[in-house]
Amino acid sequence: MSPHTTRRWAWIHKWSSLVCTIFMLLLCLTGLPLIYHHEISHAMGYETEAPAMAADTPRANVDEVIAVAKALYPGKIMMYMSQEADEPNIWNLTLGDHPTDTNFKPVAIDARTAKVLAQHNFEDTFLGVMFHLHVDLYAGLWGKLFLGFMGLLLVVAIVSGVVLYAPFMRKLDFGTVRRDRAPRLKWLDMHNLLGIVTLVWALVVGATGMINTWADLLLKYWQFTEMAEMVAPYKNLPPPASLASMDDSMQRALAAEPGMKIGFVAFPGTPFTSAHHYGIFMRGDQALTSRLYKPVLVDAQTAQVTDNRELPWYLTALLISQPLHFGDYGGQAMKLLWALLDIATIIVLGSGLYLWLKRGAAAPAAAEAALPAAALEGLSK
Repeated sequence: MSPHTTRRWAWIHKWSSLVCTIFMLLLCLTGLPLIYHHEISHAMGYETEAPAMAADTPRANVDEVIAVAKALYPGKIMMYMSQEADEPNIWNLTLGDHPTDTNFKPVAIDARTAKVLAQHNFEDTFLGVMFHLHVDLYAGLWGKLFLGFMGLLLVVAIVSGVVLYAPFMRKLDFGTVRRDRAPRLKWLDMHNLLGIVTLVWALVVGATGMINTWADLLLKYWQFTEMAEMVAPYKNLPPPASLASMDDSMQRALAAEPGMKIGFVAFPGTPFTSAHHYGIFMRGDQALTSRLYKPVLVDAQTAQVTDNRELPWYLTALLISQPLHFGDYGGQAMKLLWALLDIATIIVLGSGLYLWLKRGAAAPAAAEAALPAAALEGLSK
């Protein structure tokens, strides 16, 4: 690689790293507790558990479950209801003043007895704060897009760091940390070593995080294309005067997709369906397929299935990227691996800041010339 090309890659690596590092540190710090969100919620008393009952205990009529939730909040309407893959005995319902209400009320109800189990509001918890700082900085769509741009800069920094790393390491064995040299040089070696070790993980998490920030835009695109096609016959019809039985609607959705389970239901007017339909999203029962959904549209007035089809590739890619980003689909071993790699990346980012702040200190010229080779967040240039 010519000196001119090296300088160009060094400039790209330097500024992509400098711009995104503070935000990447924030994302790594807030992402760490989110890896263990189930465990933390349980420890803090926010994880709702269904009472132990016989496996053959009959399930309550879903309409009764909805009636119990609406009795808690008279005047509010149903927005969503869902079940976690690992907790099928609890219905999680959200109610609001209108279909897109952001100040919604959550209710967890036993699917067998129709009794209220909890009314925890995730927004008010420690994990709720961590989630918003990690996802949108409390700035909605613009916050997501900004963090997505930071994720893009991270990917650029990783790629440029890899390009620069090989020539830098020609003079050293892999993994060398020159402990007998100046502290700054020792930190540079540690920075490069951890950077290259966490390279693949950081690239995967950075890329999937960037994809996740496009969720709102991808959903809007789906609404204006495939969803519009699915509900085209209802385009000029008035909203339904009354809503059909949700229990009947679910049974017909299950019959339309045998072998699948109900993941969540979007009520008329919410972003996942139309003003005339229940959007019943079916899922598989395996580690991966439980994260993938297939929409079944049910006429909210007649309870008849009107359309069901696979999600487009871009929403499937989004759904796959979400669990991969947090590492929460492979059990405790994968969570531990994700946590350790997250901590290593925090050290890489922190050491990069240290090297940048100490850049004015005396250092061997050769080391200074090699600084662009930091593999992830080389802020020492």
